[in-house]
Amino acid sequence: MNIDALIVSDLDNTLLNTDHRLDPLTIETFQEMERRGAVLAIASGRHYRDIRAVREQLGVEAYIISTNGAHLYDPRDQLVSERLLPAALVHDLTLLDKPDSVRLNVYTGSGWLIDAPDQRLLAFHHSTGFVYEVDPALRGKARDDVGKVLFIGDPSELAPIEREIRERFGGQVHVTYSLPDSLEVMARDVNKGRALGVLLEILGMTPAQCVAFGDNLNDVEMLELAEGACVMENANPLLFEALPHAKVIGHHDQAGVARELRSRFALD
Repeated sequence: MNIDALIVSDLDNTLLNTDHRLDPLTIETFQEMERRGAVLAIASGRHYRDIRAVREQLGVEAYIISTNGAHLYDPRDQLVSERLLPAALVHDLTLLDKPDSVRLNVYTGSGWLIDAPDQRLLAFHHSTGFVYEVDPALRGKARDDVGKVLFIGDPSELAPIEREIRERFGGQVHVTYSLPDSLEVMARDVNKGRALGVLLEILGMTPAQCVAFGDNLNDVEMLELAEGACVMENANPLLFEALPHAKVIGHHDQAGVARELRSRFALD
């Protein structure tokens, strides 16, 4: 059976397990989906280079929506579309007051910059080998190559930073969380759903042909667009409230995405 569909999945707490790794069933399923003609895409808040390493582990060709939709790459690693934060906003965002325990990060087209070392974050990306570059002078730089400014720390410390961002820059930026401890700021209208819309147009496909998987608030727009929206059992409770009509599937630690695809497309 040929599969005429676009399959797009988030990574953390969706396609990847708690150890940030791929289940063998997930790898087998995505390779079978590709053999049957499905178009595949990975959509994540992670950096393109980080996602590319996961795509290599999957052993498939896939489009990459990275940095929450700031960048779209084709399976040959060619940049298809990009929307960056204005340099003046990068300058202002990186100067916001924050506790010393909150890490300031920026994702540029080429890499990941952080204001101070944090071994916990390296462990998070251990399976891909993607690492940050420490830049103690990160604050106040008006860079024109930034897709995302992110603040990583305890949610209670991030909440006042989020409020200030919304009050000062609300109409100029898109603010979301990919994890409870990761407050992420992109240019206005940058989100996974917008990038998915661009991809559907390129492919000449419709939302009715799209099956999408996600677990957190940075997946809302993508799941609203895809008619085959699937929310993980382990998702952020706020996602269930935002998408009451989405299908709830299995847990990410039980290869929930792969099991749903195998059932939906009769792969077993």
